[in-house]
Amino acid sequence: MNQLHGSDVNEIYALSALELGRAYQHRSLSPVEVVQAVLARIERWEPHLHATYLLRPEVALAQARASEARWQRGESRGALDGVPVTIKDNIATRGDPVPLGTAAVDLVAADADAPPAARLREAGAVTVCKTTMPDYGMLSSGLSSFHALARNPWDLRKTPGGSSAGAGAAAAAGYGPLHIGTDIGGSLRLPAAWCGIFSLKPSLGRVPIDPPYTGRAAGPMTRTVQDAALMMQVLAQPDARDSMSLPAQDIAWSSVDEVADRLRGLRIGLLLDAGCGLAVEPEILAAVKHAARLFEQAGVTIEPMQPFMSQAMLDGMDHLWRMRSLNDLNALAPSQRARVLPYILQWAESAASFSGEHVFRAFSQFHATRVACVAACAKYDYVISPVSPNLPAPAEAPSPTNDPLRPLEHIGFTVPYNMSEQPAASINCGYTEGGLPIGLQIAGRRFDDLGVLQVARAFELIRGPQRAWPEPPAA
Repeated sequence: MNQLHGSDVNEIYALSALELGRAYQHRSLSPVEVVQAVLARIERWEPHLHATYLLRPEVALAQARASEARWQRGESRGALDGVPVTIKDNIATRGDPVPLGTAAVDLVAADADAPPAARLREAGAVTVCKTTMPDYGMLSSGLSSFHALARNPWDLRKTPGGSSAGAGAAAAAGYGPLHIGTDIGGSLRLPAAWCGIFSLKPSLGRVPIDPPYTGRAAGPMTRTVQDAALMMQVLAQPDARDSMSLPAQDIAWSSVDEVADRLRGLRIGLLLDAGCGLAVEPEILAAVKHAARLFEQAGVTIEPMQPFMSQAMLDGMDHLWRMRSLNDLNALAPSQRARVLPYILQWAESAASFSGEHVFRAFSQFHATRVACVAACAKYDYVISPVSPNLPAPAEAPSPTNDPLRPLEHIGFTVPYNMSEQPAASINCGYTEGGLPIGLQIAGRRFDDLGVLQVARAFELIRGPQRAWPEPPAA
């Protein structure tokens, strides 16, 4: 295949998956050239970001060569064949250990690919590496007892968010176009917001995952809405290993670009107060209000919403998760338990005094959140809000409050959609005076994943020029 020349070579890593697929078809680029460019980009950034786990250039290049051969024979596996992808630590890949971000876990090779990894492998995507996460995925940061501290490429002093920490940082830094993470309370959308990228938390079961868990979803993390839709074509296939996997459905993911007049006539709720947790910072509030005005100018009816979450709901979910984590920790040998982050230990061990009645009442808040969220969204086509009330915390902080007894004060806008099983996306809607990105959340009714993508794509086209992606520090 032919190579690009001159300055274009240095930009190969930044090409979208859509652009790469076209280049492979036209033989203007090969998967090997692309993976080499991505690996070179990672080499420049990784000493600063610590976003990768199991970075094995020789393995990635072998996959790229196999893809190149398929394209040359006219036997490509589809639009993602040869496109670089990263996979979060906790999504099992055959033959690799799954540390879950913690030094407490025994490193045992996985017997099989988890569903998202299996679909990407079948599609011929090149797994460049896996990405880092905090202990057990229970922090909105890149702090881990196993992985090096992950940082935000927009400001290395800041966290990229979490728990899909490495994936968010990798997408913003240009570690290829496609990344996949997981989300049980905001773990896709928070790093997407704080790293200025796009992410979709799909309807529960739209992207099967193993092991499944209440509210847990896997989803794409990309620089563009189009690339996320391209990933969904591959990821959104039933898998029997997920007991909550949705039935097969013919969804026209490729119609994500059919957005002419898509916004006109929509009724969108504007939620500026989560009803619990941290107050929304002024710069975030201003950016979301500006996004609402852009929607209005495009023909949308914007209606202010009253908060539907409560502190009792947020605390109930927190307390149930503490007890779940305490049970997990109690199953560890003392030597293993000692390796867990002190913050996680203190958080989980605080549940030791909870009574059975307390845990039952805490568990009941999951359903209460679901009912409240569905009822609040019912009269709207979509709901927009901040992704988080706060800007990214210092990289070293385990959570925005840095308080294990107030750990979830920043997820009041995101977690209800995990419980209600509704799709919700994060898309950049502005920047702070200091240059940090600000995320807008777009949520839709249950199963309307394509609609959320289309509204996000329409916003992507009206939001105006974006700032250049961050570059690694000079050597």
